[in-house]
Amino acid sequence: MKIVSLVPSITEALFDLGLTEKEIIGRTKFCIHPQDKVKNVTIIGGTKNINIDKIKALQPDLILANKEENIKEQVEALMAEFKVIVTNVETIEDNYYLLKNLGKILNKEERAQLFNLKIYDILNQSKLENKVKAAYLIWKNPYMTVGSDTFIHKILSEIGFENIFKDKTRYPEITPEDLAEADVIMLSSEPFPFKEKHIEELKMVYPDKKIMIVDGEAFSWYGTHIAKCENYFKDFLAEIHLMQI
Repeated sequence: MKIVSLVPSITEALFDLGLTEKEIIGRTKFCIHPQDKVKNVTIIGGTKNINIDKIKALQPDLILANKEENIKEQVEALMAEFKVIVTNVETIEDNYYLLKNLGKILNKEERAQLFNLKIYDILNQSKLENKVKAAYLIWKNPYMTVGSDTFIHKILSEIGFENIFKDKTRYPEITPEDLAEADVIMLSSEPFPFKEKHIEELKMVYPDKKIMIVDGEAFSWYGTHIAKCENYFKDFLAEIHLMQI
């Protein structure tokens, strides 16, 4: 089966499930894992600006897309000629079924189940004893955060954080003043590449708050990625725990 993946985390999952560059024939420029393998796969544009002619030339048997990451009209244009599966992952359960279904389609069910078990195991072990109020920022100019109907929110909740924007949906715009309630302000490494200088900017408003850069992939990449984040979550929560003492 020849597959084009329009979703970075799904591209990673396909390789993790045991597929090769002979089977994954197209990917976006944001599909960066695993680095040694994706470099051999044809780039068909970005997640929001797919080169449809390039995909047509590849003649895939299957295209994997995502409701949130890809543009509806572009995906529908591909549906006219190819088999397209559109995924939608907002919860841990959604992620479980994403891997389960990929396993079934690709005849990799056992491997998919091992990843699912590993993910549940990591999330069960990675928990704060007491809830910590958190804000998770994904963008600057304007600042944007995450609402309750996002995968990031579900991961935060799962490991013991209370998202102070849980009454919002999707990715609302906020101001620094809206962050007053948070004990921890997390600045994600993606999609906006927050750096130390951005911590300093917020420190001018909140000198006493814990403000930190976090690995955006650990919180937002569904598929198999969480199965590789055991040490990251362990170290991250240990840092939060020190703050609570």
